[in-house]
Amino acid sequence: MSARTGAATPAPGRRERKKQATRAALRDAAVRLALRHGVENVTVEQIADEADIALRTFFNYFSSKEEAMVAPVSSAAEQLITQFRARPRTESVLRAFREAVLIVLNESDAVSHDHMEALRLIRREPSLMPQQLAVLAAQEKTFAEAIAERVDSPSRDGFYPAVCAAAVLAALHVVLDRWLDQAANQDHASATALLGQQCDAAIAELAAGLDRPGPATA
Repeated sequence: MSARTGAATPAPGRRERKKQATRAALRDAAVRLALRHGVENVTVEQIADEADIALRTFFNYFSSKEEAMVAPVSSAAEQLITQFRARPRTESVLRAFREAVLIVLNESDAVSHDHMEALRLIRREPSLMPQQLAVLAAQEKTFAEAIAERVDSPSRDGFYPAVCAAAVLAALHVVLDRWLDQAANQDHASATALLGQQCDAAIAELAAGLDRPGPATA
């Protein structure tokens, strides 16, 4: 449903679904090969072969193997902001963000073994850091725009949308880092519950405010 009009969002057509499937196949192949052989030992040609897709088609979707390997983060970011924008306008920013996270968590493979391995790969490989930072910067900008729309605040002139977007996404980054360490040996249900609990805890900290007094001096 559209957050503004309440109209149903049109389902993607056949051509768009095919493009999405091709992109996903290349993304999954890139991550699979990187986990198997190491980022530095994987070529674009190998990714295309693994996905059974022509090499020239690869460059219609990604500019480099690094971009393809970081694509799970980009895809999750897009889903999160889409769900945030679809939340009722009566919800506060933090409430809408929490609900969006839970929807993405429940409707995607965010806690699957393969997805968790992909996230660990992205976080530990220095060669993927520039691409990851680019994705996060784009996500932060888009999220700030979505926040500005929700609270009717100018995203360019006002501080709130940009500061809020940066703080919320930083909190989510902290949650994901801790969760990836703690959920390594847990089953799907336990990992899902843990991620939800940690998201709630982080959002509660933001809602309580970050400006707190230091200890009283004697």
